[in-house]
Amino acid sequence: MIAALSAALTWSAVAAALWALVLVVLNRPLLLDRRDSGLLVLFLALIELALLVQAVVGFVKLASAEHEVDGLSFGGYLLGGLLLLPLAVFWSMMERSRWGMAVVVVGALLIPVVVVRLNELWGV
Repeated sequence: MIAALSAALTWSAVAAALWALVLVVLNRPLLLDRRDSGLLVLFLALIELALLVQAVVGFVKLASAEHEVDGLSFGGYLLGGLLLLPLAVFWSMMERSRWGMAVVVVGALLIPVVVVRLNELWGV
């Protein structure tokens, strides 16, 4: 995996989670017509784009792996990581309370977990 991309994904996801946590504390649901929510969604979209790059690179490296990697688990984490943020944002847009934004916090905090697990699987 790309170490710099993994580090960038980890720290940007933590920053997005903190941003969303501030919105939870302020009791602001995810509304795209508000500046703070719109910028958060844009930031999450950039993280999603980086996750897509990681998935493409991961599947290419998996296809040409010289060492033993559990392909099913590795691919599952790559695809699961891609689904986390869109599902969290969709859920948050359906739930117009502070708890909808709390789902975004949890979704963003799961990204570093997925990235660490991908690095563990690749390093084995």
